[in-house]
Amino acid sequence: MSLKDHILQELRQAGPMGVDRFMTLCLLHPRWGYYTCRDPLGARGDFTTAPEISQMFGELIGLALAQSWMDQGAPSAFTLAELGPGRGTLMADILRATSAVPGFHDAAQVVLVERSPTLRTKQAQAVPQADFADSTADLPETPVFAVGNEFLDALPIRQFQRSGAGWAERLIGLDGDALRWGLGPVSNHPALIHRLDDTRDGDVVELCPAMRDVLQPLGSRITRHGGAVLFVDYGDWRSLGDTFQAVQNHAVTDPLIQPGEADLTAHVDFEALAQIGQASGLRASPMVPQGVFLERLGITARAQALARHLTGTALQSHIAAHRRLTHPDEMGSLFKVIGLAPMAAPLPPGLEPHES
Repeated sequence: MSLKDHILQELRQAGPMGVDRFMTLCLLHPRWGYYTCRDPLGARGDFTTAPEISQMFGELIGLALAQSWMDQGAPSAFTLAELGPGRGTLMADILRATSAVPGFHDAAQVVLVERSPTLRTKQAQAVPQADFADSTADLPETPVFAVGNEFLDALPIRQFQRSGAGWAERLIGLDGDALRWGLGPVSNHPALIHRLDDTRDGDVVELCPAMRDVLQPLGSRITRHGGAVLFVDYGDWRSLGDTFQAVQNHAVTDPLIQPGEADLTAHVDFEALAQIGQASGLRASPMVPQGVFLERLGITARAQALARHLTGTALQSHIAAHRRLTHPDEMGSLFKVIGLAPMAAPLPPGLEPHES
């Protein structure tokens, strides 16, 4: 039996499923889920994230979190968390970059929020001092300074297509033994009433109910105890259009062909993220392009310092990595950054509204 067989069986018994159910099965099924049973990262995986491109990304994120910790009085015990830590590369770079910050490591309990047993094994090798949590609801009741890089894009979404003043959910159903797209009945959805002002018939809007499940426990801890969180992901300020995609072997593929064999993602709705954070009592930063954020944190100066020790192919790879992270034609504009912090605290460096 395969994951596709399992999905076909469920569809025959229960009828068409939403994109959220499909994503959950494909990514997290305990036996056949994409994240459950493989390492998807790197050249031999299906995609490459910013920490795998260059150490500079993690170093600057780490120093930004350390600055936020100092801005909030350097609490003597806090949680340093990463959501969806991949192979642990980002956290390892964060810890290396912050090793010279007085008191930071002594005060930090490192927690990696990860459900995949395969990736936990990799992460434990990269960050042996880390503890693990299944969700943000399991984080300690302490100040939390956290980062989520390419984490929110993998949360399950629902898709709705506008029809007049109502919305029909995009569903996955059966055509014989093949998976096919279809539409549910048209109805009114309270969460989409405000989107009638900026959409037309046929437009697709995506909702991510799981984002609230992630952010509310995290936001409540930061509101009560202090802390900050940085999210880096691809997306835009407001969801519009079908952004659901599958990536296999570093190329876009049809998500319905080989369930469980490709990474499934959707663009992050940063407006919804900010609203959830604000509802938890937090202050949300403006959304900033990744390239701008990294330049504000000093990535070019860091790149130049590292380049002094490189020659030949290593130097060319380093220059290419800097460009890939920051250039508007690469990750610099596609990826966005947003920060959340207590109302009375400064936002993390690089995200203050007055900065340019």
